[in-house]
Amino acid sequence: MKQRIWELDALRGLCILGVVAVHGVFDAVELYGLVKWDYPAWFSLIKDWGGLIFLALSGICVTLGSRCIRRGIVVFLCGMVCTLVTWGMYRLGFADKSIIIYFGVLHCLGACMLLWPVFRKLPWWALAGAGAALAAAGRYLDTVRVSHMYLVPLGLYPYGFASSDYFPLIFNLGFFLLGAALGKTLYKNKTTLFPKVDPQGKAVRFLANCGKHSLWIYLLHQPVLTAVFTALSLLLRS
Repeated sequence: MKQRIWELDALRGLCILGVVAVHGVFDAVELYGLVKWDYPAWFSLIKDWGGLIFLALSGICVTLGSRCIRRGIVVFLCGMVCTLVTWGMYRLGFADKSIIIYFGVLHCLGACMLLWPVFRKLPWWALAGAGAALAAAGRYLDTVRVSHMYLVPLGLYPYGFASSDYFPLIFNLGFFLLGAALGKTLYKNKTTLFPKVDPQGKAVRFLANCGKHSLWIYLLHQPVLTAVFTALSLLLRS
């Protein structure tokens, strides 16, 4: 993207901060038992919709930039790192098998980027139709169960399947393409929709910077949270 659009970076930054907040609250309540707290409405909102908004945002951005193949490979490989780390946690006895990430948000996002060249030349209305159809198909697949794990990335999984981060491709590719349809309409001129807003304002600049580095924040936030909560647990017990 030659000229970054501040509101897309800022919204991506808001989404990634929401992810950090949700994981922080979950860790403090469920994993470490540091606080007892009924989850507020914003927790459920971010947990249920934050990932879909992020996928749609990525769909918008893919229509504005280039090098989607290279970026897709990088993001997918980062997802594989998450798989290896969570598998190692399970094998070493730090968590049960449900911790393993088989096909999480980074796998899904990377796969969507790699598939984008297939859809790139479609008009916005075809992208919107394909996106809606895939989202509906993915919702249906969620009601079907199979006897093996081979189709987990697509959205078909056996009874008892559990994962700490699961973003099936067919359903979420639908939202990615819906975002791409928005990118081809709202951002067809590849410029901000809010030219009168100062992108150098402190709050906007902070959120935009978080958005620009959202991949690193996603990869590093859980180790940081783990270190902080572990230290707090030790201090409270001493």
